[in-house]
Amino acid sequence: MKKNGVDQQLIRELANILDETRLTEIEVEDNGMRIRVARQSSVIQTTVPAFTSGQAQTMPAAAAQEQAPSPALEDAKNAIPSPMVGTAYRAAAPGSQPFIEVGQAVEKGQTLLIIEAMKTMNQIPSPRAGVVKSILVEDGQPVEYGEPLVVIE
Repeated sequence: MKKNGVDQQLIRELANILDETRLTEIEVEDNGMRIRVARQSSVIQTTVPAFTSGQAQTMPAAAAQEQAPSPALEDAKNAIPSPMVGTAYRAAAPGSQPFIEVGQAVEKGQTLLIIEAMKTMNQIPSPRAGVVKSILVEDGQPVEYGEPLVVIE
């Protein structure tokens, strides 16, 4: 069934493939028409202190004070997510110098990586200036939409 030139059945089938494979994004192109179906998921993690029967049911004063964010939360906040599904490459060609290294200062707009998607090389620019704290992907590694690629502080 087509509505406004879009095959509704194809969209339903793509959505089913997402559910079956647990992918977050799928894209197809046919006769010049490109259809992309993506799902965003959010994970909320909560930690509740455990109390034994002998402990008081109130939190100690030190624990009740605001704590500094954990390094993992800081990394997540500063991570650059993948804008697409594909294969990440750290250099322009095999054997070439990587675009970035840990500890390197980068400028806004500077290429961090390349992601190959559907035989197209897509440069991933830095959204801000900073220092590369960590590179979370290996050269040639498949990546998902939203997967953290690089941490820039």
